[in-house]
Amino acid sequence: MEQGLGHAIEHIITSSTGRQAVLRGSRVMGGGCINEARVVVLEDGRRYFVKSNPRPLPGMFPAEAESLNAMAATEIIRVPRALGTGGEPGSEYPDCIPCIVMEYIGQGKRGPDFFSNFGSRFAEYHRATRYDRFGFRNDNYIGSTPQPNNLSQDWVEFWRQYRLGFQLELARRNGLGDRSMTRLGERLMNRLSELIGEPAESACLLHGDLWGGNYLAGEDGEAVLIDPAAYYGRREADLAMTMLFGGFDDEFHRGYRETWPLEDGYQERLEVYKLYHLLNHLNLFGLSYYAGCMSILRKFE
Repeated sequence: MEQGLGHAIEHIITSSTGRQAVLRGSRVMGGGCINEARVVVLEDGRRYFVKSNPRPLPGMFPAEAESLNAMAATEIIRVPRALGTGGEPGSEYPDCIPCIVMEYIGQGKRGPDFFSNFGSRFAEYHRATRYDRFGFRNDNYIGSTPQPNNLSQDWVEFWRQYRLGFQLELARRNGLGDRSMTRLGERLMNRLSELIGEPAESACLLHGDLWGGNYLAGEDGEAVLIDPAAYYGRREADLAMTMLFGGFDDEFHRGYRETWPLEDGYQERLEVYKLYHLLNHLNLFGLSYYAGCMSILRKFE
């Protein structure tokens, strides 16, 4: 590990915990596609999780820290807390490789009724995080795509401008969206008031990117949420992502709805919310996601 990074990690942990941190070693973890991930071990046996990147996306680590700590504050479903970041302009440790230091949560086996309990707790989490506006205190990223979070009191306009409109324009600039997608996208956005409307319930703090790779089972066998792209929005937008790429069984959704039922008409609205994530995958990974985007757009032609 680069020496400056090691010193920054020690300082961040010491400052956050009030206990002197001296690194004993570290182990690089696999699976990260954007940043290098490692577990660091201190001389006193404490362990922490660190992501680093010599050239991260601007503001990525501070934005992730904001998301993690806002979600963890509810203490309803476990989320690793961020201790701090380094390497960003203006940070306390500007000269190291950019990094984020967070709580380490070891993985265990899924406990009995894992998905039912997960769904129920996720509903409780949503219900406990009400807010009077949509968006978030800062912009962040969904994967490596910028996610603008300008605060708004109008859900339809927020979804039109900062979710679907943003992704459709990005696809056009990337050469991935053709005239048919533009035409159908504009038609859908013109119908958003009819299709999703203004929710009767308050905004909730969403995970924002809850696919099968962004949760794990902790040492106690219960679900842990990781890698959020948090913002305040309609809870159906979170559930839509859980239905796209696998990783969640029916017990998750049953447990959720039994704890906090969804408003009537949610099935059609879920299709609109799925489109945001499919468009993001189109922009991240290319034309293999074009057909999925067009399939949803044609449903609302």
